[in-house]
Amino acid sequence: MLALLLCICQLFADAEIVCYANNYENAPKETELYAKAAVLMDADSGRILYTKNGTDAMANASTTKILTCILALEYSQPDAVLTASSRAASAPKVHLGMNAGQRFYMLDMLHALMLESYNDCAIAIAEHIAGSVEDFASLMNQKAKDIGCKDTYFITPNGLDATNENGFHHTTASDLALLMRYCVMQSAKSEEFRAITATRSYTFCEIDSGRSYTLTNRNAFLDMMSGAFSGKTGFTGNAGYCYVGALTQNDKTYIVALLACGWPNNRTYKWADSKKLMQYGINNFEKVNLNDIEIELEKIGNLLVINGQGNSIGEPTYTGIEVERVEGVEEVLIEKEEEVKVSYQIKQKWEAPVEAHTYAGKVLITLEDVILREYTIVTTDQVPEIDYAWCVSMVFSIFMKGIAI
Repeated sequence: MLALLLCICQLFADAEIVCYANNYENAPKETELYAKAAVLMDADSGRILYTKNGTDAMANASTTKILTCILALEYSQPDAVLTASSRAASAPKVHLGMNAGQRFYMLDMLHALMLESYNDCAIAIAEHIAGSVEDFASLMNQKAKDIGCKDTYFITPNGLDATNENGFHHTTASDLALLMRYCVMQSAKSEEFRAITATRSYTFCEIDSGRSYTLTNRNAFLDMMSGAFSGKTGFTGNAGYCYVGALTQNDKTYIVALLACGWPNNRTYKWADSKKLMQYGINNFEKVNLNDIEIELEKIGNLLVINGQGNSIGEPTYTGIEVERVEGVEEVLIEKEEEVKVSYQIKQKWEAPVEAHTYAGKVLITLEDVILREYTIVTTDQVPEIDYAWCVSMVFSIFMKGIAI
């Protein structure tokens, strides 16, 4: 029976998990979205709930600036003073129109970067942080890699189309969603990032002349759906209209990333796609607390140990097992038709000696083909190997029992 249970557990461990959420009935069809590439992500767990060409490398325009902004927040201070260089002053529209030598505070530049998407501000920020645009791009690419991006390569801090010997400026919808998740959920400066990107209007002055500038947030999605709290638009001739945004409703947070979502005159396509994907998430996904999922080791029982010292000759010897719980994602969004599964991978055959707290296998909490949690299973009992002294003691014990009878 024990062997049968172990075999069944191994079959479950190797079984194919449920299909992707966007194959379900309520998911938008790919043809219903304008964007060439789109992703809907559960911001809490990082799980992708919907994807359309989510791993295709594509130009992403000014959505690049979310990474520029979070790096500036992490590597600088709000009251740091930036001096515009001639390179920054020559940046193409959309721009603030700064002149070489003008000085600004970092916090003002970050609002200009994220609300109006000014390209000259991105260059001024990059040069202040890293000394040059090229060195800042290296910092961006390393950060993207650290966050977990698989196919992202940035050349400019503002997202203008660019190519060099290593490739073209690009990301994927999946990577862009991952970057946004870091900005709004994981960075130590997430609160500051969210505050900047949620600002509807902002006024500031150049330090020396006192010239005043007024900014208006171009992310119209902030007022299109309840709970929208952050985002960034983008457009270039190569990238088309792009968007990445975040929304929280009913204690669930979603991120949408869209690439190549139309060209002029299709400016509103990105809003239609964002609404469709966000609404799909809101209507069809519920939170599951992974800590509430029961791990039933009692169904497996103790593990048989061959040639182990027991209480008598010929008596089977066993070791108990227990789970070492680990920290990880606590909650995940699942579609109504999906199922979180528990599978067990246990070493089936043991030979003495066995030490207590020896690795015996693992428990996998999975959804689709994604491992949400992985727990280690360890032995609880020390089982020495049968030796000469134990055999003598067992024979002596049998002899003494015979005398007593």
